[in-house]
Amino acid sequence: MKHVCVIGGSRYFGKRLILLLRDAGIDVTVVNRGSSPPPPGVTHLVADRDREESLEKALGTRTFDAVVDQVCYTPRQAAVAKRVFRDRAGRYVMTSTIEVYDPAGSGAIRPAAPGVPVTEDAVDPAVWPVRMELPWEDPVFRDLHYGEGKRQAEAVFTRDPVFPYVSVRCSHVMGGGADDFTGRLDHYVQRIRGGREIVVHRDPRPSTFIHHREIADFLFWAAGAGFTGPVNACSGGELDVFGLCDHIAAHGTAQPVYRVAGPQDAEVSPFSFDRYYGMSNALAGRLGFRFSETADWLPGAVAEAVAARGAVSPR
Repeated sequence: MKHVCVIGGSRYFGKRLILLLRDAGIDVTVVNRGSSPPPPGVTHLVADRDREESLEKALGTRTFDAVVDQVCYTPRQAAVAKRVFRDRAGRYVMTSTIEVYDPAGSGAIRPAAPGVPVTEDAVDPAVWPVRMELPWEDPVFRDLHYGEGKRQAEAVFTRDPVFPYVSVRCSHVMGGGADDFTGRLDHYVQRIRGGREIVVHRDPRPSTFIHHREIADFLFWAAGAGFTGPVNACSGGELDVFGLCDHIAAHGTAQPVYRVAGPQDAEVSPFSFDRYYGMSNALAGRLGFRFSETADWLPGAVAEAVAARGAVSPR
C-alpha cells in the first residue's frame, strides 16, 4: 500500500491506526468534519461524510489503494461512500461491530448458544434487508439501532460490489487511562474504589474483548490483505463483569459491591451482559492474523485505569 484514506478515526484506536500507517511510510489522508485534527505528517481533508457533494469536493481527483472507514453507521452513509469511492478505492475496509450479532435487534438472528462463539456466517450481509427510508439522520434513532445500522451498511457495500470490501466486526474495545475512550473501564475503577454499587444482570454472561492497540493492528493488516467479506476481530478468551472487577480489586483492598438490576434501573453497568457475547476469531486466524489472549493485556489495561485514578485507599 502506498496511499490510504481513513474516514474519521482521529481519536482512540483510530489515531493509533493512522500512526501505524504513517510510520510505515504510507501516504495517509484523513477525512473528518474537522473537529479533531489528525496527527502531524498526514493529509487532512474536512468534509461531511453524509453529504456526497462534500466528500466529492474534498477528495478531488485523489485515489487510494485502500480506504478504512471508521465512522460508517447507516446504509445511507454506506451508499454515499460507495458512489464516491467506486473509482477512488482499490479496497474498502469498514469498521463494524460485534453488535451485528445482537438478536435483540432482529428476529432473524438466532441467539448464540452459551459457550459456542459466534462465527461470521451468523449474519450474511448479502441477504440482509436494507431500509433506506428509516430515519437514519436522527441521532437518537441511530444510537438505538446501532447494530441494525451496521448490518444494513454492510449489506449496501456487499451487494453489487464496486471494490473489494471487508467488514471488520470488532469486539468490545478496552484500554486503560487515556486510552479508555468510552470511560467504561473507569466506571468500574471509580465504583470499586468508592464503595459504590455495581449494577449487574441477575446472571451476567461473558463476552469477548479486544485491546485498543490490537484492533488498530488488525485494521492495518486488513487494509493490506487480500480477503473480502466479514471477519471477526477479538482477542482469545472470554471475560464477564465479575472477572473484570476481580482484576480491578486486586490492585487495592477495596472489594466490588454488586446489586442485581431491578425495574427502577434504566440501565446496568457496561460489560454486564444478559446474553452470551462470545465471538470466534478462527477465520482471522486462518487468514493469517494471530490475536492475543485477553489475559495477556487485561492486567496492563486495568493497571493503567487504576493508576489514572490514583491508589485505592486502604479501609
